[in-house]
Amino acid sequence: MRNPLRWLQNDDFAYVVQRLIEGLITLLLASLLSFAIVQLAPGSYLDTLQQNPKISPETLQQLKVQFGLDQPWYVQYWRWLTQVVTRFNFGESFVYNRSVASLLIERIPATLLLAITSIILTWAIAIPLGIVGAVQQNTFIDRSLRVISYIGQGFPSFITALLLLFLAQSVSPLLPVGDMTSIDFAEFSWPHKVWDVAWHMILPTLALSITSFAGLQRLMRGQLLDVLRQDYIQTARAKGLPENRVIYVHALRNAINPLITILGFEFASLLSGAFIAEFFFNWPGLGRLILQAVTAQDLYLVMGSLMMGATLLIVGNLLADLLLKFTDPRIQLADLK
Repeated sequence: MRNPLRWLQNDDFAYVVQRLIEGLITLLLASLLSFAIVQLAPGSYLDTLQQNPKISPETLQQLKVQFGLDQPWYVQYWRWLTQVVTRFNFGESFVYNRSVASLLIERIPATLLLAITSIILTWAIAIPLGIVGAVQQNTFIDRSLRVISYIGQGFPSFITALLLLFLAQSVSPLLPVGDMTSIDFAEFSWPHKVWDVAWHMILPTLALSITSFAGLQRLMRGQLLDVLRQDYIQTARAKGLPENRVIYVHALRNAINPLITILGFEFASLLSGAFIAEFFFNWPGLGRLILQAVTAQDLYLVMGSLMMGATLLIVGNLLADLLLKFTDPRIQLADLK
């Protein structure tokens, strides 16, 4: 039986191990830099509590000792790093009085569901439109698609979200205005629950996809046009191969490789990309949680969120390289450095 990972040779495995080691070093340096920058911000979480006359100075001092804020920043960082490495404990949230890991795990599914659905929808729209634009170059269809892409790129995400909210209010209750589920969600059957979540995902997914597909569509069009001008494409046509085979087998396979590398950055932008949609549509994801953490100067929750973003960037770039190797075995991973 064939090994499904036969494309991953020993040299490639060494490359993956090397990238993982480099990623761990990057995370260490990023955590140190992030902790130092957060410490440079004026004030702290306890400064907000000091404005509450009901909280005694003794209680404030007790909280300061409990959270380790009475120590120098480098001592705080070393304690935090030690417990992350030894126990995978990112500390306790000041605001929620819960572990940071439990808060992040609780919000991750909603953000990943929204962001991954948006990526799938974006690629499902942008790639075919980019191919059509390249094949129908300089025709009315191509010009119309380019106008649409320019409009899509010119609209900020928050404007798109506001317009969709206005649309939802105009056609209510046809489209939900916000939240991830209905009020009586717990009483629904399993198929009805799936439909209810999908129904609430329509507007936030569109808000993310509309502004994302335009750039990807233009990139797909440009890459395919470059490949179609190559000599081996002209040779394939001269041999009498059907035009569909030339485009979708020979040209598209090489044109889509540069787009695969973008997946790494899209994977890393799950947090930032979904933030606007979560804010406007009241989606219970990581974006709102991070905003509240930064506003309240919840140190360990901010650090946990930053480390998650850095991890997504590293893992996303590695997965993009592996996917590129999978789609085109001729590529050597060592040459991607």
